[in-house]
Amino acid sequence: MLFNNNKQKSPARRFLLILGVAGFVCVTALGLMVIFWDQMLPNISKNQRLVFGLILIAYGILRFSRLLKKKPDEI
Repeated sequence: MLFNNNKQKSPARRFLLILGVAGFVCVTALGLMVIFWDQMLPNISKNQRLVFGLILIAYGILRFSRLLKKKPDEI
């Protein structure tokens, strides 16, 4: 899906792609840390940490899916 075209991406596009993937990895890792690392947010309950972590993971997935979406001018 991402690499179907034969045209090479510009350096700016490649940089933004790498930055987007790095952002996805960081936000998803932060969500997993909130869920599983008990000492990260000790003042909130387990249910609140679970909800907050799932929201972070969902946000990371949303950003990654928008990164993969093709724009109409990119044929």
